[in-house]
Amino acid sequence: MASQNIYILGIESSCDDTAAAVLHNGKILSNIVATQEVHQQYGGVVPELASRAHQQNIVPVIHQAIARANIDKKDVSAIAFTRGPGLMGSLLVGTSFAKSLSLGLGIPLIEVNHMQAHILAHFIEEENFKKPSFPFLALTISGGHTQIVKVSNYFDMEVIGETTDDAVGEAFDKSAKIIGLPYPGGPLIDKYAKEGNPKAFPFPNPKVSGLNFSFSGFKTSVLYFVQKQTKENPDFIAENLKDICASIQFSIVRILMDKLKKAVKQTGINQIAIAGGVSANSGIRNALIDAEKRYGWNCFIPKFEYTTDNAAMIAIAGHYKYLEEDFSDYSITAQARYKF
Repeated sequence: MASQNIYILGIESSCDDTAAAVLHNGKILSNIVATQEVHQQYGGVVPELASRAHQQNIVPVIHQAIARANIDKKDVSAIAFTRGPGLMGSLLVGTSFAKSLSLGLGIPLIEVNHMQAHILAHFIEEENFKKPSFPFLALTISGGHTQIVKVSNYFDMEVIGETTDDAVGEAFDKSAKIIGLPYPGGPLIDKYAKEGNPKAFPFPNPKVSGLNFSFSGFKTSVLYFVQKQTKENPDFIAENLKDICASIQFSIVRILMDKLKKAVKQTGINQIAIAGGVSANSGIRNALIDAEKRYGWNCFIPKFEYTTDNAAMIAIAGHYKYLEEDFSDYSITAQARYKF
């Protein structure tokens, strides 16, 4: 198969962002994302509203991705789409459209696991960005996932640690809600944490066996702490917002880093890549930069546009599947829960 002229159209619709991207031989020609503002007033993503918005956005987003890539739709070699995991209604929109377009153009259809794609975003051809070599450990952290993955090849991935309850992104957002910050609160905690004292208020480090995580107890400790303090001083949050945010972030990053250190020790692999929405957090990024100096790790931190849900990561996963001629047939269906 001629590898020098592969155009992959990627489609991503797993949650509340409708995205499309075109990659040519692994290089980005376009990466379009339509975000949905409608969920902010509800304090979280409303699945029914998300799938409706995808139906409105998907045609213009794909049209724009192809136009910006400056190609004709007849140039596209294959269509890669997110099969799961994600919200069923949202996934169905992307899956149905990808199948129809693939059938209409007479080109291969490629299903992609959303979490694998987050990791494979590190292989998008980018100037001045080094790529990890196999094997490496990937810390995938988002609103729905917290995993340590041993990556032996592009599609040989093994989850060696994961959360037993809530994901780290949820821990950030719920903690933010407790202190009165609007949704999504994780980025706001990061923003205020930069000016606060990370050791002002100590929060407990959950004891979980092996390489697994738990964040439900952490959220509870934040809730009880805030309730106790505001009972004594109603202005406690307003007077200490930056220190509270810095302390929450410091504690969450410590939990992640402790498990990563354990994983490096157990596997003997000191190449670490981060992926997923929470990998945009400055606390975890700085902790990894520090770990490179302190422990001799080799760390890989993605560009910000590849941390949130995007179609470029779906397209790069599709690129490598295309090389292996790993195509899907039209009986394929979306999967809300979809393990590696």
